[in-house]
Amino acid sequence: MFTHDRIWDAIDRLAARNKLSSSGLARRAGLDPTTFNKSKRLAADGRPRWPSTESIAKIIEATGTSFTDFSAILTQSDLNPAKISPQSIGKSVPLLGFAEAGAGGFFDDGGFPVGQGWDEIHLPGYDETLYALEVSGQSMLPLYRDGDIVVVSPGAAVRRGDRVVVRTRDGEVMVKILQRQTAKTIELASVNPEFPDRQFAVSEIDWIARILWATQ
Repeated sequence: MFTHDRIWDAIDRLAARNKLSSSGLARRAGLDPTTFNKSKRLAADGRPRWPSTESIAKIIEATGTSFTDFSAILTQSDLNPAKISPQSIGKSVPLLGFAEAGAGGFFDDGGFPVGQGWDEIHLPGYDETLYALEVSGQSMLPLYRDGDIVVVSPGAAVRRGDRVVVRTRDGEVMVKILQRQTAKTIELASVNPEFPDRQFAVSEIDWIARILWATQ
């Protein structure tokens, strides 16, 4: 039986199979990026909202998935829960684009995600402090491409050579390699030689968070 929860779960699984967030899947299919957001799945009065057959047809076509394959994803919910480990179930972490990340209201003083406007991406089980960012720009080519998604841990210790996301107090957000950190300065390296390395006073940095995983 195709229930409301199973349909939405299948859409999330299809997005994850293609290394996309739900908004990324909607964009690839030519739909509004918020079409599959969690907030769109229930009406204000709590009644379930179902995705349209048109939107399902579009994501199937956009991902090169056959209807048979999509049906198989739907029936994965029939697996015995006792045989599914927490690692295989995974979890969803908050996802935000770089453009939005530079604006106020999305992070607390420690670099942890807060506020509204976050999307979600499904990942294997990790700790609760993780979130994801969608890369924009070319400064980290060929390591990270425009549109890649990096998973960030604001609670993880950072060391020289780590790949990090850095937010300045001016609201600039960037992916770099931590080249050197002293009591007064922070030096960040770009992978793409066409982009210069950056150096900041510690007082100019809002927070630094270590990258743990990225789509490739």
